[in-house]
Amino acid sequence: MANSLPMTLRFYRGLSSAMVPLAPALIKRRLKLGKEDPERIGERRGLTRDVRPHGPMVWIHGASVGEVLASAALIERLRALNIRILLTSGTVTSAAIVAKRFPPDIIHQYVPFDSPRYVARFLDHWRPSLALFIESDLWPNLILQSAARRLPMVLINGRMSQRSFPRWRRVHGTISAILEKFDICLAQSDTDAERFSTLGCPNVITTGNLKLDVPAPPADPDKLDRLLSLTRGRPIIVAASTHPGEEEILIAAHRTLAGFFPGLLTVIVPRHPDRGPPVWRLVDAAGLKATLRSRDELPNASTAIYVADTMGELGLFYRLAEIVFMGGSLVAHGGQNPIEAIKLGASIVHGPHVFNFTDVYEALDSTGGARMAEAEEALVKQLGQLLSSRDARAAMSAASQRVVEELGGALERTLTALEPYLLQLRLEMGAANA
Repeated sequence: MANSLPMTLRFYRGLSSAMVPLAPALIKRRLKLGKEDPERIGERRGLTRDVRPHGPMVWIHGASVGEVLASAALIERLRALNIRILLTSGTVTSAAIVAKRFPPDIIHQYVPFDSPRYVARFLDHWRPSLALFIESDLWPNLILQSAARRLPMVLINGRMSQRSFPRWRRVHGTISAILEKFDICLAQSDTDAERFSTLGCPNVITTGNLKLDVPAPPADPDKLDRLLSLTRGRPIIVAASTHPGEEEILIAAHRTLAGFFPGLLTVIVPRHPDRGPPVWRLVDAAGLKATLRSRDELPNASTAIYVADTMGELGLFYRLAEIVFMGGSLVAHGGQNPIEAIKLGASIVHGPHVFNFTDVYEALDSTGGARMAEAEEALVKQLGQLLSSRDARAAMSAASQRVVEELGGALERTLTALEPYLLQLRLEMGAANA
């Protein structure tokens, strides 16, 4: 196999092997930055204390929180077939989400560093029967070694962004040698499908975006009741999954809006919870009263901005407010997924940078299901209009619900495409139990 690979991949394989002695230094640095779990660091080397269960196993891999959550409904359907699930991801936050929101029989592992030695250990131990890679987290050694073991691989919810596509086209031979190892690529949109085909995927089907079929996030009813009782009667805006550079704009918008809407409460939920204290300091420097959830503080009558720097509680805050600003969109991050908020009845406002969910936001904006604000002045205008009008909020919510319903169905189309593989697994399960 190695001799047939393009020079770029042969070089990558050699370099990733040679870098193994440097792994302890890399791990030490990542631990210091809070990017690794010290109790599970062996998983990054392909080592684990978990035992592989008997029978066929489907391995699902996603980069981080968004991809992991996108797989939730699919995982539930596979569990209903009594198929064992191994779920891998690469971030501490995604591991926390799995522990909080997924059934305990789902085996989660950190994906190994992409060294041939570590990948081989991982595959030797888990021996998956089918591999499903979510979106575009394509690690060369992981894919090439899986293909060498004749492991069937399917790219699901495939996405090739407008940014990534031209970069990959410049190294067509490299990406083609990776993508051709997949049996099928199930793409989110016709545009994604065309890009994957151009880059060398031999069999591409448009199935839609699994993130449109995700269930609404849960919320602890006691915590929700407590927050509702403390904020009753106050106008509330939730700024979800915010990124650096956005909080300053949101704080300024709050100051302006509070002059027109007395008692206004803005809830800021940073995308990365460890940014809670810096966000709190920004609010304090602006002369506003901030309360920090990670300190077990609750909003009181004097709280202007509630910094909700905890993991896995977005469902709680989506239920608290009818108006949600989706973060990652006022800065060039690409926007966050609005579907969960929409399913809980929110009116959505977002910035101009939504290239991670282009089709979704275009459909929402064109039907009145969401509103775009390019900068602070427009953000104040859009939020102010929604705060002023219950009818406007209801119309937006209804329009966005229709869009989600019309664009949905990816889960069923994905399962249909996977049916030949799932049938084979059921036959293997029957033989194993005979």
